[in-house]
Amino acid sequence: MPVSKVEILGVTVDSLTMTEAVSRVEGFIANKKPALIATANAEMIMNATRDEELKNILNGADMVVPDGAGTVWAAHQLGCDMPERVAGYDLAQELLRISPSKGYRVYFFGSAPGVADKAKAKAEELYPGIEICGTRNGYFSEDDENQIVEDIKTAKPDILLAALGVPKQEKWLSKYKDVLGVPVNIGVGGTLDVMAGVMERAPLWMQKAKLEWLFRGLKQPSRIGRLMALPRFVFKVLGSK
Repeated sequence: MPVSKVEILGVTVDSLTMTEAVSRVEGFIANKKPALIATANAEMIMNATRDEELKNILNGADMVVPDGAGTVWAAHQLGCDMPERVAGYDLAQELLRISPSKGYRVYFFGSAPGVADKAKAKAEELYPGIEICGTRNGYFSEDDENQIVEDIKTAKPDILLAALGVPKQEKWLSKYKDVLGVPVNIGVGGTLDVMAGVMERAPLWMQKAKLEWLFRGLKQPSRIGRLMALPRFVFKVLGSK
């Protein structure tokens, strides 16, 4: 069944629920052809307005989920239906949760040295029977990339979670997904950091109040400059109506 799409500042985002997103991922795995999934929040969409390569990657992706209250708000402002936010962290957890029963193999790639291994231990604790078939930190040079590609190919994951930050993770996955042959390739930002306990996620009440951006700013003052993308995003969306 075709999923409706919403164009927000030149980036096409899928209008779907978490259940629908998980179902589509399962379809990609069954299909066995490499699929690229992006998690579009306001900051990513604003980046894409200035980065043509990123915009083209997003518009060519197999699925772009609305990761962020700002993305859902923008869709509604533009008169389009978007049922709910599908946060990248939550999507990753749903996929990890079903992986043991489905027999999915998962690879963690990104974050600082040691973080992916801690995230692996947490996943094994939360989701008994899960098969994390490999980990690799996100600190590497261009010379390391061929070895990383070979390591991932050898591990044969069904799902590759890449936590390299935007837009590096989207560009890396777009460049290598066909060579890797992994059915599902997702850029997941700070997901491994949160799982490893290195970064705290906003309390549930702040998530529900759509204030995760404020929590991140308070916890990481160095992000304030990046968080200014949100008001710029709001003005740009209102101006595009």
